[in-house]
Amino acid sequence: MTDSLEYTPKIAMSIHAHPDDQEFSIGGTLAKWARAGCEIISVTITSGDSGSNDVTKDGSYKPELARLRETEQMAANEALGVKRTVFLRYPDGELQPTIELRKELTRLIRQYKPDVVLCGNPEAWFYGNEYVNHPDHRAAAQAACEAVFPSAGTRLIFTDLLEAGYEPHNVKKLYIHGIDKPDTWVDISETIDIKVKALQQHVSQIPVDEVEKWMKDWAKEDAKDKEFEYAESYRVMKLSEEKSEQ
Repeated sequence: MTDSLEYTPKIAMSIHAHPDDQEFSIGGTLAKWARAGCEIISVTITSGDSGSNDVTKDGSYKPELARLRETEQMAANEALGVKRTVFLRYPDGELQPTIELRKELTRLIRQYKPDVVLCGNPEAWFYGNEYVNHPDHRAAAQAACEAVFPSAGTRLIFTDLLEAGYEPHNVKKLYIHGIDKPDTWVDISETIDIKVKALQQHVSQIPVDEVEKWMKDWAKEDAKDKEFEYAESYRVMKLSEEKSEQ
């Protein structure tokens, strides 16, 4: 497969563990789709309230940090063109792919009815020999994948959701990033600068003057051997084909 240049979903849902996960991984794709008219729902499962190693802070700082990081995420989403943001406020650093979390994500999928869900790779432990993947990332990805299938589309899973009026919904495509052998590349050459700007909103977490180089280097590597300069790569599960797609 080549790129997904011609495909823009009507509704897409991004599901990630922490503020800034989305911007690091799929910001260029979301910005591209938003510019083309896609409605995007951004779901952040924790508010990143453990994201500080400042020796002057203790546990009493966590609520303040959560508010700060949510504010940064809202600014990043505004830069990307994301119109709707959902914070689930699970404890940062303690995330597990529980039935409770899967049900909550299932409810959101049934509520907003996305054509596409984007999430991380639930099987990714190690990237190169320098980064151990955060366990919250794997937990969020596992819960997201399990909510997409089978829970969102199966009528008699979570019947209390059905009783509350959340009818089943079948997601058409699941975009998984952080994959060793991707099969789909999205050309983000026109939105790489928007991705950088969105990531730079997370001033509590990153060196804002350095991330442009990081993002462009990574995106250039993702686009290696492609006919465009910058890309984000995915494995795409085609769960329900649209007749109008090429």
